[in-house]
Amino acid sequence: MIDAYKKLWTKAFDFRGRSNRHDYWWAALANLLVSYVLLALGNFVSEAFSGIYYLYIFAALIPGLSLCIRRVNDSGKRWTWIFINLIPLVGAIWFLFILCQPSIPAA
Repeated sequence: MIDAYKKLWTKAFDFRGRSNRHDYWWAALANLLVSYVLLALGNFVSEAFSGIYYLYIFAALIPGLSLCIRRVNDSGKRWTWIFINLIPLVGAIWFLFILCQPSIPAA
């Protein structure tokens, strides 16, 4: 999980590569855990952690977007499939289905 989380941040601006299912889901889980810890610290300890939480969420937008694009590329779809999320409810379910697809061999 730690290696996948490191790749999330080191490949933050790599929109053309590929990320397999293992790396995607472990990085997503680690990112979710870090954000929940920061949110909990902000709610229970002090307001300073609340500001750190919002800074973290803002900083994680680009790496998260690039990770999604790399995962979609790895499943054999074009990066434009991320816009399927703009369709309410059905789009999110369809995008989740795309994210769960197995990797295709590189051409």
